[in-house]
Amino acid sequence: MKVHERRGHPHASDEEKKVTRKQKAESKSQESGQSPKKPKTEGDNEQANGKSNATDIAAEFEKFCKATSEHLSIKQMREILEANGRDSSVSDDAVVPRCQDILFYGPLGPCPVCGGTLEFSDDGYHCQGAYSEWSSCVYSTRDPPRREEPLNIPDSVGKTPVSDLIEKHRDPKSRLKREITGADKPFAGMMISLSGRLSRTHQYWKTKIEKNGGKVANSVIGGTCLVVSPTERDRGGSSKVAEAVERGIPVVREAWLADSIEKKEALALDAYDVASDIAVDGKGIALDKQDSSVVALETVTAELKVFGKRGVHKDTKLQDEGGTILEKDGLLYNCALTVCDQGRDMNDFCIMQLIMARENHLHLYYKKGKIGDSLRADDKLEEWENLNDAIKEFAKLFEELTGNEFEPWEREKKIQKKHLKFFPIDIDDGVEVRHGGLGLRQLGVAAAHSKLDPKVASFMKVLCSQEIYRYALMEMGYDSPEVPVGMLTDFHLKRCEETLLHFADKLKSSKETGNQEEAIWADFSQRWFTLMPTTRPLSFKDFGELADHAASAYEAIRDINTASRLIGDMSGSTLDDPLFDRYVKLGCSVSPLEKETDDYKMIVKYLEKTYDPVTVGDVSYGVSVENIFAVEVSACPSLDDIKKLPNKVLLWCGTRSSNLLRHLQMGFLPATCALPAPGYMFGRAIVCSDAAAEAARYGYTAVDRPEGFLVLAVASLGEEIQEFSSPPEDTISLEEKKIGVKGLGKKKTDESEHFVWKDDIKVPCGKLIPSEYKDSPLEYNEYAVYDPEQVSIRFLVAVKFEEQDVEYDTVEPEV
Repeated sequence: MKVHERRGHPHASDEEKKVTRKQKAESKSQESGQSPKKPKTEGDNEQANGKSNATDIAAEFEKFCKATSEHLSIKQMREILEANGRDSSVSDDAVVPRCQDILFYGPLGPCPVCGGTLEFSDDGYHCQGAYSEWSSCVYSTRDPPRREEPLNIPDSVGKTPVSDLIEKHRDPKSRLKREITGADKPFAGMMISLSGRLSRTHQYWKTKIEKNGGKVANSVIGGTCLVVSPTERDRGGSSKVAEAVERGIPVVREAWLADSIEKKEALALDAYDVASDIAVDGKGIALDKQDSSVVALETVTAELKVFGKRGVHKDTKLQDEGGTILEKDGLLYNCALTVCDQGRDMNDFCIMQLIMARENHLHLYYKKGKIGDSLRADDKLEEWENLNDAIKEFAKLFEELTGNEFEPWEREKKIQKKHLKFFPIDIDDGVEVRHGGLGLRQLGVAAAHSKLDPKVASFMKVLCSQEIYRYALMEMGYDSPEVPVGMLTDFHLKRCEETLLHFADKLKSSKETGNQEEAIWADFSQRWFTLMPTTRPLSFKDFGELADHAASAYEAIRDINTASRLIGDMSGSTLDDPLFDRYVKLGCSVSPLEKETDDYKMIVKYLEKTYDPVTVGDVSYGVSVENIFAVEVSACPSLDDIKKLPNKVLLWCGTRSSNLLRHLQMGFLPATCALPAPGYMFGRAIVCSDAAAEAARYGYTAVDRPEGFLVLAVASLGEEIQEFSSPPEDTISLEEKKIGVKGLGKKKTDESEHFVWKDDIKVPCGKLIPSEYKDSPLEYNEYAVYDPEQVSIRFLVAVKFEEQDVEYDTVEPEV
């Protein structure tokens, strides 16, 4: 009979538990007639399996390194590397650890992804090879492949005092395995305080912080930082915020916690600052290290350094002296170059310009640095007396940076990407809208002096302002002041589109998994962000990211380029009515609806019935109608033309404000590619919804910019309509046959409330209710039309997003 207390006994002390476990072990051994044994520890188990403890291995390796460093010369170590097929043409500092690693643990095998060389650094072994001309291999591991063969040891090493020690590890069977511990926890040693209503509960963050090495304190005194919601500043802050500011303790946004955990390092607190009124610009923090929600402090107000192909770089100060870009024999000597290589931690830009200034003085300007970190960029401005010498130097620099000759690129756009080399971003003539659009001080004057209807003038004022385009590019991360991505050539945009389509097609046919699949995604990521330079590059991992940060971003940048060309340069006087001039160029009729009209009332009803609040964190945002405009877009079929088509439906379309000018001038364009993600799952189609809630997802921007636009368009779905509750396998046949498609979402509009508007146009206006398709990837119904001639934009609804049912609680929740 065994009588022992259970481990979970509520009254047993730690000491009592130890005794009972010991007694249990002794009792078992006595019953079996054996002598009592000490319980095995984890280390004992490893020893029993013929393996050394990781700490013991590390200590032995340290002794080995010390001995070999004392008795082997750098020359001998290079000979060892050469004898075993390793590159020895590296610095002395790199030779030593490379040699010691293979001597002790065995020769490394090739990278399983690209066949390149693996090297140890910090947290593991990283490939040094190239996956393609666009990208370095990003394969890394803590358990690298080792060649099961004896090392080749040169004769000169056999005569050293450490020859026996080296010989001990030559045999593959006697080698030890390198155990690499994980990176330090990001919050190790930190005391973090939480305050106010965060997007996740305080208990959630307490668990996360402790798991990542930190501690949570109720008081800010002695703390590392105070984490709050951004709204704390708008509301004046709690007592904790006031105390933290008084004591000089950083007050940061919640995003600091999430980003630090994701990147496995405690990021710069200044980049997530809430309490300071000082712009981040003065802190010298690179944009890619800042919280994306506060990057606007720098980039939205930052001066665009280069605004177009003929724009002289602002930092030269030569524009003020009448400086112009040199043009000779049909060649314009102005280049913007970029490279994104995540395997080498490169995300760089380079600007090269030959500038003719006053009295025919010739200057060569060169600026190179990390995208988003212009403060630390290297730049120089050299004056040249001889024109031909300056041109030769320019061409030489171009070839050094790109591996290509300048003239074939500039004249015929012929260029070949070389590994780790820059690639030209083809900038067009003209002025990017971040420079040419109306500045904040011009907006009121421009609208006041316009002959347009006051409401239409206000509408045009919004679409011709710098602000919406600056914010759009900032939110997408394509906002570098050095590279005017809003003024790209059609040639460059086409190259980007083809790159995206090629990758999407490659994914459909690829059967790769694991590391090989990751390598395909990484290669595209580096290729994409070289062609579309960003302040915040990422490695795409799924179709959702591809849709949001590549396909949708490409379409937005394409539309901003259209806006840049239409708006041109409005930086001069606004007394000559530039708004009316741009309105005429738009070729579109925009007229405000009166609130008493049936159309206005119908649209408000349609909006209210099919709207779900936009949720950010735990705050919900309702919507109110500011104005409604009836529009006639010359690029779209007229209402009379649409009347003749079958199955006509009035549907909602969501869009950024920065995309509207393009839609009003050229109509809707089909989606760029087919992806298994909302908005793209039906291929190259124009996608609308019967739910204003779906359109609001695209029209909503941010709490501090609550205004937006929703579009209402009449779409003809054609004679044949197919319904899908999951992504169709073959979108190409749908595109070719121009079949109307209805994607069935988790929510639908109540059909009993639907009605018919003028000319037999159905309005699927009804309360949103759950559908029978609970597993659908779509939240709301989507309608896909493949022929732009079957879609006509009819109304623009100017809306304002407002917080709903908000009660501010001044009581601090317990942690």
